[in-house]
Amino acid sequence: MTAYDPHLQTPSGKPRARAFGIPFDGTPGRFNAITDVPDVAVGYTTLISGDGPLVVGQGPVRTGVTTILPRPIGELAVPVFAGMFSGNGDGELTGSHLIDELGAFNFPVTITNTHSCGVSRDATLRWMQKTLPQSLDGAWALPVAGETYDGFLNDINGHHLGFEHVFAALDAAQNGPIEEGSVGGGTGMITFGFKAGSGTSSRRVAWNGEHFTIGCFVQSNFGARRNLVVRGIRTGVELAEPAIRDNTLRAEKSSIIAVIATDAPFMPHQMRRLAKRVPLGVALTGGYGYNTSGDIFLAFSTANPDAARGAPGKMAGAFYIPDADINPFFDAVVQSVEEAILNALVANEDMTGRDGNFVPALPKTWLTERFGLTERSGPGERFGDVAPR
Repeated sequence: MTAYDPHLQTPSGKPRARAFGIPFDGTPGRFNAITDVPDVAVGYTTLISGDGPLVVGQGPVRTGVTTILPRPIGELAVPVFAGMFSGNGDGELTGSHLIDELGAFNFPVTITNTHSCGVSRDATLRWMQKTLPQSLDGAWALPVAGETYDGFLNDINGHHLGFEHVFAALDAAQNGPIEEGSVGGGTGMITFGFKAGSGTSSRRVAWNGEHFTIGCFVQSNFGARRNLVVRGIRTGVELAEPAIRDNTLRAEKSSIIAVIATDAPFMPHQMRRLAKRVPLGVALTGGYGYNTSGDIFLAFSTANPDAARGAPGKMAGAFYIPDADINPFFDAVVQSVEEAILNALVANEDMTGRDGNFVPALPKTWLTERFGLTERSGPGERFGDVAPR
């Protein structure tokens, strides 16, 4: 029995990509998660119930919500400098016009299914009014909420996500290692015809004698099986099976929401530049941004809180890393996005949903045969032998 290693496992013991010896570029943070960025927290509510034929309003239910808190609860009203980029706009990210206009947002970010995006946004306002009432006293807010489609497995028109579920995910948000796979908003999601959903990763970047972190979180729900690439290996032909079982003749619907967080001091135009590099990480896994794919990316920096907050009648000042030195941070974004998507695929199991629709997990035997086990695993050890924290 080896000690728990968050680079190899999620807290519940599900394997991560590195558990199979998959090689990645760059240096991950302590937890290899978006929560390596100080003060950033993630919470989930996962809703799974029912089997059999779809009965709208009753189920089967395979959905949830993810919350990302960019600052500690007491500081959530303080804006963060931010930028966003739409690789393909067949999707939604509320608050995006404000981010384009002001280069900042405040309050938690939520990600859920397409038809519950408004619920998660409105619930965030209710939660903030209860948690930090002064933040909405005589003020207005436009929370950020993103979505991807889970109607292949979930009773999406049943609107099963309620305010109470969003409240629970916000209350549960934590730092440290976080779950991946079919949890939170990622519960009913599919990537390259395999079960996917929530994934995360991080990279450390050295600059001028200091170290900063780039963290990534994805809700992954995109891609055609034939295009899947795992660290340069085109796997579409090899992994034609196991196949999805489609009993509803669904139309192709797919998307990916990615959130990039950093403690590096960057200005809003630089945050948009980081967000524009997310599609390069998606492409490394075989994502081509197809017609119905909502590929929408958000980046924010927790640095410069006083400048982001501002105050009428006072000069605001901010420190920032110059554009001439931004390339290593571009590398970190691309690297962390690629690994986060693969973590969402690896930390997963088969799932059957509405009408018996079935989505297989990425075969673990194939991963072992292709990449072998990590050097930290002894003879005969597998990911299931490592005790979670």
